[in-house]
Amino acid sequence: MERTLRSYLWPALGYLIVLEAMLAAACLFWPSFRDNVESLKAMAPMASLRQMVDALAQGGVEAYVNGQHFFKGCNTLGTAAAVLFAMNAVAGEANRGTMELWLSRPFTRRRLLLERYVAGALALTVPIFLSSLTVPWLLSFVDERMDIAGLMLCSAHQSLFLLALYSATFLLSTLSSRPVWIAMAMLFFTTLEFSLYLVKTVTHWSIFRLTDIEALIWIMQHRALDWTRCLPMVATSVVLLVAAERSFARRVV
Repeated sequence: MERTLRSYLWPALGYLIVLEAMLAAACLFWPSFRDNVESLKAMAPMASLRQMVDALAQGGVEAYVNGQHFFKGCNTLGTAAAVLFAMNAVAGEANRGTMELWLSRPFTRRRLLLERYVAGALALTVPIFLSSLTVPWLLSFVDERMDIAGLMLCSAHQSLFLLALYSATFLLSTLSSRPVWIAMAMLFFTTLEFSLYLVKTVTHWSIFRLTDIEALIWIMQHRALDWTRCLPMVATSVVLLVAAERSFARRVV
């Protein structure tokens, strides 16, 4: 397990650094956003984007940080990380011709697979919590404050969403030997879903409704997770992981 974790260390560190850089820039930009909301709204090319700007302005700094860090940063960079961390889990070994060598280790297939899954899941989610912990410190530079408990709850919610995407990619990795095709399929799917979110008439069909600004504001206001959204995400990850384990158990090198 330790060796597997080490293989994800540098990608996870790079992911954390970029996520933190985006968060720092967003927090320091807050005063400019607050003072120029009307101008920014006028520049938005779509009605959905104008409504988003309105929601951020009305919700104050909490809504702004949620929108910038979770909805924008984690939903874009995190989605890419979820796909990249999972696509090579099994398909990468098959593509490189090292599957037999990997399976020759004195462990069961289930253990090998779960080690890969857990290591990638930690690499995906831990940077979200670590970057969120720095929000109060970053906001202190612009004389604002946020409750750390609410940020941790939003981080948990966002992590559950990304884990569902990670689990879907992980399953595809057990079924295929072409990680590049897996990445293209998942990134096409998530881009399409995000595009649907921006279209008012079909926005409710987008998976990104599960983790949009409204959902995050609800969490901050109630200081609790919305289990009507979280339970489906947890169930999806569990079902996909079970399917991946069964697929890998039957896989022929």
